[in-house]
Amino acid sequence: MKRTAQVLLLVLTGLGLLHTALFTDLYLRYVKEGLRPLLIVSGVLLLLLGLAHAAFDRSADDAHDDHGHDHDHGHGHDHSTAPRIAWLLFLPALSLLFYAPPALGAYTASHAGSEAVKQRKGFAALPATSPLPMTLTDFTTRVQQDKELAIKGRSVEMTGFATPVRGGGWDLTRIIFTCCAADAQTVKVHMYGTPAPPANTWLAVTGTWHTQGTLGTGTAAAALDVHATRHIAQPVNAFTDDLPLTPS
Repeated sequence: MKRTAQVLLLVLTGLGLLHTALFTDLYLRYVKEGLRPLLIVSGVLLLLLGLAHAAFDRSADDAHDDHGHDHDHGHGHDHSTAPRIAWLLFLPALSLLFYAPPALGAYTASHAGSEAVKQRKGFAALPATSPLPMTLTDFTTRVQQDKELAIKGRSVEMTGFATPVRGGGWDLTRIIFTCCAADAQTVKVHMYGTPAPPANTWLAVTGTWHTQGTLGTGTAAAALDVHATRHIAQPVNAFTDDLPLTPS
């Protein structure tokens, strides 16, 4: 790859990062919201580095012109070759500017297990609100660890996207970024009593715990008997499992 192409790659990548992080919410498909400043800094550095290389090459060309040197053999030109596959590096740079790859969704979730439930030492009393808004993580933790059985008989509301289950049925799902898409974890709650909606459909689901196993122990199923569903828009920051769960 020639030096001019290398400079262009740096500039395009820098512009792509700045475009994604400054003017759109697309960066949330790949990293957590808190990493936005780092993306902006990285974009600025790559852009400045590319422009600095271009300026240096221009200065070198001017210096060789002043001394009457042949451009084809000057310091500012690099005719070394690289495998053609190196030009594929332009694809991710251009995609940041013109085409954002799709976000993680049902396909990824269907090939991943549900996140392991972390042990909790105690639980606060649940508010009397009905239906009770809960995250999928909190619901699963309550079902499997709360010895007070506070979730028993309670109507809860959870939101997520639909993931069809091989062999029938479906899961309400959230994909959660710890840092970025590379370390994404999946939490799922199985739904009973309603046909599977299309994959990746975002829903608010109301229901009660589906009796399977012993409530308050690891044998209890993370599952819900569905009483009602309603379609919702995908939240801007979809890769969390925090309240509030729906767009304002």
